[in-house]
Amino acid sequence: MNKMVVFLLLAFSSVLAFSSANAQIGTVTRLMTKDLPDVPGKEGMMEIVDFAPGEASQPHRHNADLFVYVLEGTVVTQVKGARPQTVHTGEVFHESPTDLHIVSRNASETQPAKLLVFYVKAKGAPPTVFLKEGGK
Repeated sequence: MNKMVVFLLLAFSSVLAFSSANAQIGTVTRLMTKDLPDVPGKEGMMEIVDFAPGEASQPHRHNADLFVYVLEGTVVTQVKGARPQTVHTGEVFHESPTDLHIVSRNASETQPAKLLVFYVKAKGAPPTVFLKEGGK
């Protein structure tokens, strides 16, 4: 192989690795992260997650307990081993650190959805870990 082909293959594989490492769940806006002095080693974190019409995230899990409030729209959520759940504006759901979140999507193809997410997590741990194919 000539040097240009090798260079292009390496560059393309680097872009793929970078994009999957930085994949997101909708558009995330971090509002706050705060140490929890009454719970050593833990921190609270709040985010807004905006889903465009029809947008879905890839399967993932969280290094946290999540408490989610639907500010706007409707989302479909499912953790492995449970049935899909449709959650509307003003409703809430919870995920534990052991849940594998296999479905997370905006239920509408025409309207956005917006979530307020509160995390209780190990201090410094990444909040979300994307799963490989097969949900592991």
